[in-house]
Amino acid sequence: MKLLLTGGAGYIGSHTCIELLNLDIDVVVIDNLSNSSYHSLERVQSITDKNITFIEGDVRDKELLRSIFRQGDIDGVIHFAGLKAVGESNEIPLQYYDNNLNSTITLLQIMEEYDCRNFIFSSSATVYGNPEKLPITEDFPLSVTNPYGRTKLMNEDILRDFYKVKNNWNIVLLRYFNPVGAHPSGLIGEDPNGIPNNLLPYITQVAVGKLGKLNIFGDDYDTPDGTGIRDYIHVVDLAKGHAAALQKLKIGSGLNIFNLGTGRGYSVLEMVDTFSKVNNLKIDYQIVSRREGDIASCYADPSKANKELNWKAIYGLEDICRDAWNWQSNNPNGYKKTR
Repeated sequence: MKLLLTGGAGYIGSHTCIELLNLDIDVVVIDNLSNSSYHSLERVQSITDKNITFIEGDVRDKELLRSIFRQGDIDGVIHFAGLKAVGESNEIPLQYYDNNLNSTITLLQIMEEYDCRNFIFSSSATVYGNPEKLPITEDFPLSVTNPYGRTKLMNEDILRDFYKVKNNWNIVLLRYFNPVGAHPSGLIGEDPNGIPNNLLPYITQVAVGKLGKLNIFGDDYDTPDGTGIRDYIHVVDLAKGHAAALQKLKIGSGLNIFNLGTGRGYSVLEMVDTFSKVNNLKIDYQIVSRREGDIASCYADPSKANKELNWKAIYGLEDICRDAWNWQSNNPNGYKKTR
């Protein structure tokens, strides 16, 4: 099997490359490196002792995509590419709509040209908006509270509408909860541009001395300690979820939707406390005002993926904090910023 991974040099994509290569799947990556590094793929190849075909470019480039499909028999696509920060999406919504929607549309058009009908989409728990109850199952009502989430939901709508007229396709929508941690080797991990938008890399950059203090956005939510609660899933567990989803890329599988989460929520302060205890480090933090688009609590019911994909998250919060610090402490400046 040969798979094309769009955005495959990114945080989740690079970890998924490892799982696919370990299954002897041929991996082709296209990435414009706007928020990723080619060094992640070099390290993936070092970890697995296997090769990746890499093309630098934008998924919205039809001619580039055609050249990729002409060069080899692509059996399916995992679509990771996209802008991904909730806060930033409120500031530059047009860029989010342009990038995240047009990349999917272009990709589907070219796949159709080359009779490639297997598609796994990187969706998000943000499509559930502010849920009325917890845990969240896949049949919950869908809504969004920010432009990033709206692009994910609109992409899902595009795929549902497309499948209605192209029901010979196999489409899997994977709704991620909160990916965190790093590969246990410490060679690859999350390397955000600028000040991190996500909690754990913010914590690790405070711990390594790159940032002075952690900002906690609100302590007046309706939660036990007032800080937001999220379902934090180790990125290796998430990557294994993509490998498990490959079984749905077979004739007659249709369109399938799965939550990828642990089924348990932890608050921001619980994450800070666990990170401090596991790594014997003190994290300075301050409470600041809430961030637009954030909700109080969000965690998954992953039982559908547990049952149908024979997949389950196995790493706990201590593993997450240990692996995240192993990555950051060994790579204080992330990947080198030059190729």
